[in-house]
Amino acid sequence: MKKSILAVILLTLNLCAQGQQMVNVKGHVKFISDGFKVSAVRYVYPDKIELASALVDPNTHAYSMNVPVEEIGQIQIVCDKWQQVNVWLEDENMEIDFRGVDTAKVRINNPPYVHIKGGRNNELMNLANYLSYQNYQSMISISQSTFKNKDKFASEEGRQAVTTALYNGLTDRENATKRYLVEHYADRNSVLFLINRMNYDKNKQLIDEALAQLRASSPSASPMIDRYYQEQKEKKERLERVSVGSKAPDFSFQNEKGKTKLLSDYLGKVVVLDFWASWCGPCRAEIPKMKKIYADMDNKKVEFLSVSIDSKKDDWVKAMTEEAMAWKQGWVPDAGKEVMKTYMFNGIPFILVIDKDGKIFRKNVRGEAIRKAIEEALGK
Repeated sequence: MKKSILAVILLTLNLCAQGQQMVNVKGHVKFISDGFKVSAVRYVYPDKIELASALVDPNTHAYSMNVPVEEIGQIQIVCDKWQQVNVWLEDENMEIDFRGVDTAKVRINNPPYVHIKGGRNNELMNLANYLSYQNYQSMISISQSTFKNKDKFASEEGRQAVTTALYNGLTDRENATKRYLVEHYADRNSVLFLINRMNYDKNKQLIDEALAQLRASSPSASPMIDRYYQEQKEKKERLERVSVGSKAPDFSFQNEKGKTKLLSDYLGKVVVLDFWASWCGPCRAEIPKMKKIYADMDNKKVEFLSVSIDSKKDDWVKAMTEEAMAWKQGWVPDAGKEVMKTYMFNGIPFILVIDKDGKIFRKNVRGEAIRKAIEEALGK
């Protein structure tokens, strides 16, 4: 432990000696356990980079850490495994208090809102964070209300339809609030946090105007704005490469026998390509539906292929055995980094139907939509 503390001190002194910009983040944690830690983390999906960390003092419950500003932008301050908050890392010191360990008898994944005491950039982060928090709380409330009153619905499908409609209403309200914040807070760099969470094509005029205002008002914004537009261009190009009607990009994976296989090995038939993982509840809930469809299909014309993005091979093998899927199986050793980038998805299950010419026929289909897509591809 002493060596670790000394290493952190030496790293901090070295960065300061080199003129590295540092931001101090401090605060208190109400409830802690042994070895409780607060960290500054940057997520570059699917990687996590720890920028700094500090142990919480067991007597005062205080923590303090200096975070190097190697890159201006959004990071997360993570309170051990219990809470986290999005912050803007640039030139503002911050004070952030956490509740810490959940002391309730029944622990649920519903952490309280976390407020940032900082400057103008983090003032906007507070508004953005509170918007997400309120939306999440409203979704929980809707789910609980419709479930408690499920006997008042004609069917479970009807209850789910009402729940989904209410969720969509929340999403519309959240998007409207994001647009309001972008329009009225475009004089600070942290507006990029919200802009990066908006659909550029649907909000092009608003985003262009906001970024023009930001470029004029913030000397440090231009590199970030240029990078944003470059990323949008690259994203559009990648989406076009995996649009419906495009040739399905080839990729390699390991089959259940440990042999390297290619997607192209299975083309020539209609292929149902399913990206999933052992830890994904919706993925595993989809498997029984796929089994019914698979049982009705002619395997001389249709090939099913499930590819796991589990980070550990053992987790994939265990889940694959439990699910007893009768069709072809695969696993990508890099936890799906490359294939997710290639096929432009960040949520699973992600299921595609590829026609016998090797072109993407349908994307992101589930349940009976898979059967319909197969039948249409066969009859094309």
